[in-house]
Amino acid sequence: MTAPLSPSQERQLPWLLAAVQFTHIMDFMIVMPLGPELMRLFGISAARLGALVSVYTLASAAMGLLGVFWLDRFDRKRTLLLLYAGFILSTLACGAAQGHVWLLLARTLAGACAGLMGAVVMAIIGDLVPAERRGRAIGTVMTSYGLSAVAGVPLGLALASGWGWRTPFWAICGLSGLLWLWLLRTLPAVDRHLAEPREASSRGSLASVWTPHLALGWVLTFTVVFASFLLIPYLGAFMVGNLGLRLAELPWVYLCGGLATFASARWIGQLADRHGPSQVLAWLLVGTMGPHLLFTHLPVSPLPVVIGAFALFMALTSSRAIPTIALVSSRVPPVLRGRYLAVNMAASDGASGLAAWTSGLLITAAPEGALTGFGLAGWIAVGVSACALGLLWTLGRSAVPLKAAPT
Repeated sequence: MTAPLSPSQERQLPWLLAAVQFTHIMDFMIVMPLGPELMRLFGISAARLGALVSVYTLASAAMGLLGVFWLDRFDRKRTLLLLYAGFILSTLACGAAQGHVWLLLARTLAGACAGLMGAVVMAIIGDLVPAERRGRAIGTVMTSYGLSAVAGVPLGLALASGWGWRTPFWAICGLSGLLWLWLLRTLPAVDRHLAEPREASSRGSLASVWTPHLALGWVLTFTVVFASFLLIPYLGAFMVGNLGLRLAELPWVYLCGGLATFASARWIGQLADRHGPSQVLAWLLVGTMGPHLLFTHLPVSPLPVVIGAFALFMALTSSRAIPTIALVSSRVPPVLRGRYLAVNMAASDGASGLAAWTSGLLITAAPEGALTGFGLAGWIAVGVSACALGLLWTLGRSAVPLKAAPT
């Protein structure tokens, strides 16, 4: 049976899980900058390259929905180790790929494992870290996103430049293997949810996850992510085509954005613990409206101005996930937490893909590269954030104490 963590274990656990998250985020992100080399070597079109990128999140979303049938039936430590082993093997297959189809299948398997890994990681945090310190722990885990942008992608590109495109995948496998052994040795059993009473409908049934009280949580997640990904996939093209930046300047912009994201994550988590995730999420939803409109309507500007606007945009926008996860995970009893967070992860992945597709219908590129319609996408993002505020208010009104939830 799961024993309470010691103070030192509680401090170390989020950093270990952040490292696990770093490896699969890095695995997802590295394909995009490797795109030109993959197109040349495998003779594939831009559309097929897009499939290599999108199949990762689509597989993650699909497995999140399938995970609702079984994810709470086992010790979470064993589940994470099994999924992580599948991720390592599929990433190994990516590095060994001899053609486009092989790589596509390997990316599908990697995404399927990674999506459920993210749900299990957050379920472990929900089970082992008390609610009053959970926001900070989630913020620590979320630093993996900023670290991937700041260090992971540049290092991966350096390895690819020096030793070939396969090298980043080998490096991710090596690091993941070490982390797998670390998890095996140090992560305690996470099986408290197995001892709790289950209603007849809670095992293997979708009904318990889709009740209005719980469904509002993942609808909120969908809305928050949808608003962000209306803009995020097109930021680089907008900065080059509309703001006058050179391609060589983009790495510096993304480096500063990643540093801002890394620095803000734990601070936002601490605020969520101090003031409650609902209140902090409300602040962030309102606080991001200005940066969304500012950046999407920014005229041609000097590099420092663009960096400042971009860093503010990324620090606030990416931090919205922290109180969102803290809020929705606290509403679910441990017996349902893994399955619920799997559906929540599927909602997040589905929102990112649907939002990018929606923006693609709104935005057009002029022959010289400038984007038209990006300002409209900014206004829609603000409107969707306002809808998320309404959902957040409704979620608070529908709150029902859950005796099974950890405190």
